[in-house]
Amino acid sequence: MTDNKGIERSRTVAVVGTGTMGQGIAQVALVAGHPVRLYDAVPGHAGLAAEAITGRLDRLVEKGRMSPEDRDAATGRLHVADGLDGLAEAALVIEAIVERLTVKQELFAELEKIVADDCLLATNTSSLSVTAIAGALRLPGRFVGLHFFNPAPLLPLVEVVSGFATDDSAATRAYATAKEWGKTPVRCADTPGFIVNRIARPFYAEALRLYEERAADPATIDAVLRESGGFRMGPFELTDLIGQDVNEAVTRSVWDAFYQDPKFTPSLAQRRLVESGRLGRKTGHGWYSYAEGAERPLPRTEEPAPAPASVTVHGHLGHAEPLVALIERAGIKVRRRKHGRHLTLPGGGQLGLADGETAFEYAGDEIVYFDLAHDYTTATRIALSTAPSTSAETLREAVGLFQALGKDVSVIGDVPGMIVARTVAMLVDLAVDAVERGVATAEDIDTAMRLGVNYPAGPLEWAALLGYEYVGDVLRALHECYPTGRYAPCLGVVRKDHEESAAMKDQDRR
Repeated sequence: MTDNKGIERSRTVAVVGTGTMGQGIAQVALVAGHPVRLYDAVPGHAGLAAEAITGRLDRLVEKGRMSPEDRDAATGRLHVADGLDGLAEAALVIEAIVERLTVKQELFAELEKIVADDCLLATNTSSLSVTAIAGALRLPGRFVGLHFFNPAPLLPLVEVVSGFATDDSAATRAYATAKEWGKTPVRCADTPGFIVNRIARPFYAEALRLYEERAADPATIDAVLRESGGFRMGPFELTDLIGQDVNEAVTRSVWDAFYQDPKFTPSLAQRRLVESGRLGRKTGHGWYSYAEGAERPLPRTEEPAPAPASVTVHGHLGHAEPLVALIERAGIKVRRRKHGRHLTLPGGGQLGLADGETAFEYAGDEIVYFDLAHDYTTATRIALSTAPSTSAETLREAVGLFQALGKDVSVIGDVPGMIVARTVAMLVDLAVDAVERGVATAEDIDTAMRLGVNYPAGPLEWAALLGYEYVGDVLRALHECYPTGRYAPCLGVVRKDHEESAAMKDQDRR
């Protein structure tokens, strides 16, 4: 095998399994210039898939995204195989069949008898062990995971997964092939969930826990993560789109594969939703109703309140420091004090960035927490929480302040870490842990999370913006409230927090 080049364009790529994903992968290889052979165990399915692919190429021509000549050349390279024997000349075989380990193992055992020894074998599995699928093969070194995201022709990310026995040359050739196909490949070790499905778990899990704790309703949690966190979709609307059964199955698969590690614990609320048959868009009802004429619930949004005439800023606000310029731009007088890391409202109440603590811990104090935002300048919504001792007037001043900055305000229950802060802290924790364990590089993890699930920044980019001291503080405070191990910061976060602190002390000494 050539170590640093992809499969030659003249060589055949075979796709086994011709459902939506198999068709998409076949289309990608076909448009890239390869002869493509389709095989499906169900008689007639491969032929229907070929017709569907041809139809999609026709639509590309209609939209001006493909020339008629290129379309004709591509369809001329597309062939249907009546049996596995028809794949004998393939240089790469990609499997996209049912997610059952024994079925995949049996398929590749048969393929190994047919294809040449230099043929790359690949699985598109999203949940099974690449190592286990290849376990019984004669040449497991040529076996890799090529996890495309649906729809494969449109989404750029491909996770190139090395099993325990995968040769580096095979993974490199698979990586080069995906790149030459116009994709953005990332390399990762064979770990439960690979990169995206492993690290994305807190995005869903923390929202579900917040719902279970009655911190806020799904519409409000979704809105805060979109409009403050900068995420493309909220977790409740996204799981409705994915399918509650599919999303929960992935969560359970990762949880089981990590021997029921509390960081991946599934949600009872989601289990009940699945049991009720409310699976999301495909059944017409999930967290939201998709019946004709159904109205989407609105997020909780506070009524207009007057802006305070002035605020006092104590110390540097860290990631929230851009708020100071916004406050001044809104015509509100700003006084500065050297010490602290909070704002004081005219009535004496304190306004602080979510740090993992609860407001009720400050008994007798007038305190309002505000949630983390990806970018306070562009955020259009901010979540607030208060202690029972916080007066209505103090909350009203806080609401009026953020409204004067052009933000909608949602007041949520007093829960540690609020919504965005605890979600991001957990995403960072899992990402750092994955780097520390050699699952993937920091760059590949950030790339995977931006492209695979459209995050506004990769988790490690978030960490660089926030600082590991902040992330560590949020996680430690959460762990103190929930001493189950779920929120205990991983060793990598602890180490980076220590390194940051040591560097700052060294700088101060200079």
